[in-house]
Amino acid sequence: MIGYLKGILIEKNPNSVLLDVHGVGYSVNIPVSTFYDLPEEGQEQSLFVYTQVREDILALYGFRTMREKHLFEKLISVSNVGPKMAISFLSGMTAEELIPAIHRQDLVKLTSIPGVGRKTAERVCLELREQIPALLSEVAQPEEEKPIREDLISALVNLGYHRSVAERAVKTVLDQVTADASFEVLLRSSLRIISA
Repeated sequence: MIGYLKGILIEKNPNSVLLDVHGVGYSVNIPVSTFYDLPEEGQEQSLFVYTQVREDILALYGFRTMREKHLFEKLISVSNVGPKMAISFLSGMTAEELIPAIHRQDLVKLTSIPGVGRKTAERVCLELREQIPALLSEVAQPEEEKPIREDLISALVNLGYHRSVAERAVKTVLDQVTADASFEVLLRSSLRIISA
């Protein structure tokens, strides 16, 4: 089984990439969240990979983080949720949004994902609620950090940046600065990271 690939990005699309690993081209299905984090074509890229093997298919699904891969594997363990539906979940929300939404059984948010109906959302919440706390602890943050974090992300999204790019920049900034830094300082620092 292929669990990880690292190579040169030959081609990228919102739902798939072609990765050259030592002269072998691997076609890998990806969620939109991973697409937004890809470098330019011709650059090196690594992906955590889930390999689907059936008698009529061999398909690869790639993710930028191990957490996304773990969440994908949990989603496909749900009855009637296959890899394509799991990719839809991860394309509709980042893992940081999806895990709490499942934990809270937020059907309104889950059914806002294209292709996800109420019955599927209910089934995912029901079957995964016991397994989500472990994943939830990975995305938990101190309560005092959440308001400023969300305000910064919102500001960056309003400036036209994709949410996953904004989240990464804000996380980097909040990990580096002192607790008494003002909103304006944090926003400028986030913009510098995005522009770097």
